[in-house]
Amino acid sequence: MASERPVGVFDSGAGGISVLAALLRELPHEDFLYFGDTANAPYGTKTAEAVLTLAESVFDRLLSRGAKAVVIACNTATAAAAASLRAAHPDYPIIGMEPALKPASQLRHGGTVLVLGTPMTLRLEKFQRLMEHYGEGAIPLPCPGLMELVEQMDFAGARAYLAQVLSPWRREPPDAVVLGCTHYVFLRPVLAELLPPSTAVVDGNAGTARQLRRVLTQRDLLNAQESHGTWKLETSGDAQALALMERLLAIAP
Repeated sequence: MASERPVGVFDSGAGGISVLAALLRELPHEDFLYFGDTANAPYGTKTAEAVLTLAESVFDRLLSRGAKAVVIACNTATAAAAASLRAAHPDYPIIGMEPALKPASQLRHGGTVLVLGTPMTLRLEKFQRLMEHYGEGAIPLPCPGLMELVEQMDFAGARAYLAQVLSPWRREPPDAVVLGCTHYVFLRPVLAELLPPSTAVVDGNAGTARQLRRVLTQRDLLNAQESHGTWKLETSGDAQALALMERLLAIAP
């Protein structure tokens, strides 16, 4: 039955593991197949055309494995490829991500909203449209190299990086910080050290998980099994990349 097939999830590397963790919490009876394209990471500093080509290849791989739906667990890949993939597969459920600027804007109290993201995510039209609707007081902060620190599990290096990036707002902390890359979700503990409790830290993972549930329900694709589902991790990288994904899943917030 179609409902018993797995849900495919992919990212440029290990960052989408944070999304997978949210999906496992929201949909514990589903089976998931996660693919991290570590050999081609990072996506966020590539051209949109290059990311589209990579995303199409990974998407085709998940289709060939029988995925009943695909979650693009990457803001950059969503911005660069989701529209094209949906146009090419109009009847197939494709769930993407975007920086959680809308919910963050509702937490603003006259101050600023900082949006941390990869250079490409913040440059492309999808994010610019978000800024038009919800960008009052929002300041995009491209963070080249931060994703790689997460992939290396160099949280001390990430703390030093973020301390420098956030230093202009030390005296007047932002009302909210948007984690516009799925890798950055693993930096929540670091941000909790650098930001006051009054600053909300927002990501789109839980919303993406709820959207997947809605789509599967609408299409009668929810897995009806009573037992807990399974998950499998795959990568275009090496055994070290796979081990990294396993470690990150164990600590995913």
